[in-house]
Amino acid sequence: MLNQKEVNSNPQTDTFAEALAAARKMQQEWLNYGLDFVHLYVEDVDGDWLENWGSDEDISASALDSIKEFLVSDDAVAVKIRQNLGERSLFELAVNLEESWSITEANLRRCSVRNLLIGGGNNHETNSQIDDVELWDLADNLLAKFAEIL
Repeated sequence: MLNQKEVNSNPQTDTFAEALAAARKMQQEWLNYGLDFVHLYVEDVDGDWLENWGSDEDISASALDSIKEFLVSDDAVAVKIRQNLGERSLFELAVNLEESWSITEANLRRCSVRNLLIGGGNNHETNSQIDDVELWDLADNLLAKFAEIL
């Protein structure tokens, strides 16, 4: 009887094999076409993408700075958020709020902000209707403030 061994495919191995095949194809096209192979992979080779590199990161950094400044302000919404913060740091909350702000769909953004506000509070462990309504109002007020400052 022949020794037969069942071969199990590992997803990481498959992913690596696909990446390796793509790299080999790119290398072969480089050998075939020279530097013109770039036109096969990049649509806007001659555009101003290099000059604009990193400009979106500057916008993101300024949004994070604006959120941090708001969270330490004397605004009533910011004060209420700090009271609800729990043991999380303001920086951690600001980073998470900046990520939530980047969500394009309004309901998902609203739910994400509310979930962040729930995550920090020690006084919202009971699921009373008043607390839930207050959290939704706080999330809505916070998003309205972000719309003004961002």
